[in-house]
Amino acid sequence: MFHWLNFLSYAVVTAVTPGPNNIMSMSNAGRLGLRKSFPFNLGVWAGFSVVMLSCTFFCNILSEVIPKIKTPMLGIGAFYMLWLAWKTLKSSSVIEENYSQSRFISGVLLQFVNPKIYIYCIVSMEAYILPYYQGEWLILIFFALLLAFIGFVFTLCWSLFGSTFKLLFSKYAKFTNIIMAGLLVYCAVSLFL
Repeated sequence: MFHWLNFLSYAVVTAVTPGPNNIMSMSNAGRLGLRKSFPFNLGVWAGFSVVMLSCTFFCNILSEVIPKIKTPMLGIGAFYMLWLAWKTLKSSSVIEENYSQSRFISGVLLQFVNPKIYIYCIVSMEAYILPYYQGEWLILIFFALLLAFIGFVFTLCWSLFGSTFKLLFSKYAKFTNIIMAGLLVYCAVSLFL
């Protein structure tokens, strides 16, 4: 039976934590406003969807060809989450802004160099989805697009809050970092339960 709670916990925690998409969306919205930064967010969603579909295809094929790949992939994913938890716990309250352009193509291209979303998809597929739906392409495509949509929603949230969220995050950074780090550790441990 598919474990929706574990899958959604991982997907939401990973999507909501700061990363290139979220920080750039927040920065763009803080500078330009939500309406003018929206094309960038649509580009993020489009690029995110392409990367999720590609990773899903790759993970499914790799898992069929080399079934023993799951354990090393889970180990790498768990290690990455623990590393993210450590970096989150130790990070400062200052959010560095990247003043890139807020265009659709910028959002699309960012996805191909964003390691966070590759790990997001690989761990989601190997740990939560492929054990139940390997080779079922329609379901796998649904999950790939669901992962992209979850990422888009939280990118949009960061954009929506813009500079206001930046101030709140800075004010409660230590508390927020402890909670996010704890949730990442939980997700890493749950990969092996």
